[in-house]
Amino acid sequence: MSSTTQAFSALFARDVHVARRNIVTTVLQTMLQPLLFVFVFGQVMTRSGMMPASYKGMLLPGIMAISMTMTGVMTVAMPLIAEFQFTREIEDRLLAPIRIEWIAVEKMLSGVLQALVSGAIVAIPARLLLGSDLHLSMEHLGMFFLVASLIALFSAAGGLTLGCSVGQTQIGLIFSMVLAPMIMFGCAYYPWKALESFPILQKLVLLNPLVYASEGLRGTLAPTYPHISTPIIVAVLAVVDVVLMVVAMQRFRSKAVS
Repeated sequence: MSSTTQAFSALFARDVHVARRNIVTTVLQTMLQPLLFVFVFGQVMTRSGMMPASYKGMLLPGIMAISMTMTGVMTVAMPLIAEFQFTREIEDRLLAPIRIEWIAVEKMLSGVLQALVSGAIVAIPARLLLGSDLHLSMEHLGMFFLVASLIALFSAAGGLTLGCSVGQTQIGLIFSMVLAPMIMFGCAYYPWKALESFPILQKLVLLNPLVYASEGLRGTLAPTYPHISTPIIVAVLAVVDVVLMVVAMQRFRSKAVS
């Protein structure tokens, strides 16, 4: 085994160990809000008759998309901000016998794994809260796993870019000015087609990658509900992933050598 492979494996094993140790905190930070939305919109609103029961099946894929995206972003960006600005732990990693780019790849791989686990974990309690009549389909599992992998990579690469671009004092601004609008206009709680009454907004939200994450999971898990074509979703997410990975690698290298 080469020194690069050994160093990469050791760094990845350490991040997995840290993620396992902080699993409770991570769950509370990234999954509590989506599950509260599931309960309020999927149970309270439907049982009271204010929303149709069919809304529950449309909601679940969107909740999974939010959970995966937020987990990938938070678990990569937050530790990276601390490592660069406070603990300086990144200096130890940079001393490893490995190219700087491989450290960035390891960070993204760790984020991808945690995002996939997050999507699986949040789906279980959400499924229990919503009940059995969700009209979900298992006929497109291959495409579902492809879309889920692209979403996880997008969230991890986005987290790496964010972690190398903002400071500790800017985190609150990022949440209020970027992540919150991204979630509300990410078509997680409604299909993209529902914005037809707002044609300008419907076109603008296509700049939001979360739209494709929500619509992609909806198209593979609940294809009976309105959704953007899955091949288009896959193509757009693949382009977003490539762009974010290139930007993230460049930002990470620039930050590391500065």
